[in-house]
Amino acid sequence: MQKEEILRSVNNIFIDTLDNEEIILTYDTTADDVEDWDSLNHIQLVVAVEKKFKIRFTSQEILGWNNVGEMIDCILKKDI
Repeated sequence: MQKEEILRSVNNIFIDTLDNEEIILTYDTTADDVEDWDSLNHIQLVVAVEKKFKIRFTSQEILGWNNVGEMIDCILKKDI
């Protein structure tokens, strides 16, 4: 799976989870850039991404993300 394809899938997860059709993620998008992306929703987003890609993240990986691009890089490292 290519990076752009993963970004599209993650974007759709954000749209569904946060119930906001206007979300357009980039690799540089952070929680500050997306309305309703708070700590509680962050957990729901992570679980939805794990389910979609059939992977598991460690707490250390999740805490290390500074933006969507780093999340996607982490997904790619899982060799999906």
